[in-house]
Amino acid sequence: MKVGERMTTNVKTVSMDTNINEAFSMMQDHNIRRLPVLEKGRVVGIVTLSDLNRAAPSSATSLSIHELNYLLAKTTIKDILPKKQQVITIGPDNYIETAAKLMRRYRISGLPVLEHDKLVGIVTETDIFDAFIDILGVKKTHSRIDLYTADRPGTIAAITGIIAAQGKNILNTVVYFDDKKGKYKMIVRLEELDCQDVVAALKELGYEVESVIISPESTL
Repeated sequence: MKVGERMTTNVKTVSMDTNINEAFSMMQDHNIRRLPVLEKGRVVGIVTLSDLNRAAPSSATSLSIHELNYLLAKTTIKDILPKKQQVITIGPDNYIETAAKLMRRYRISGLPVLEHDKLVGIVTETDIFDAFIDILGVKKTHSRIDLYTADRPGTIAAITGIIAAQGKNILNTVVYFDDKKGKYKMIVRLEELDCQDVVAALKELGYEVESVIISPESTL
């Protein structure tokens, strides 16, 4: 799955001269937490709700409401944006796991999406979470089998063959290395809820089945 399939395309942006009152209103009106900053059509920064909150006067201030509004109207994005802010971006043809790794590496929650240096979208941590939920198929009612496998060629094919032989349909599979066990763990999600025949066949062939769970339809 690529970034272009999950990104928001109608991106709300601000300029260096936008005052923080306008930026606050834009975030509130559109229920968003970050705004790319454009200068001559080019992304030069990104401002978040946290940035705006830090820039706003403290509630303990002695200023009147009129003085506060004046101050906020005079404070622009240019005044609060770090001078040499590093803007981490991604392209629409990159995979979502690349976006996830970038967000994790730089500890950020959103990435402007650029194509030929032009802003075409934004992808956020919420988009990434939603994508992984869809990939894993956890919204549907399903049965889940957790088992351990040896690291040898053809293992996954053998297991999926066992499942197919029982007439079951696989929603998805996930495989990762379990450091504690020193083995690969495979998670298989099946459309059918009755999977005891699959479990029995796996155990008969020596596979270590850790657990079997029936998951109801998610309300996500």
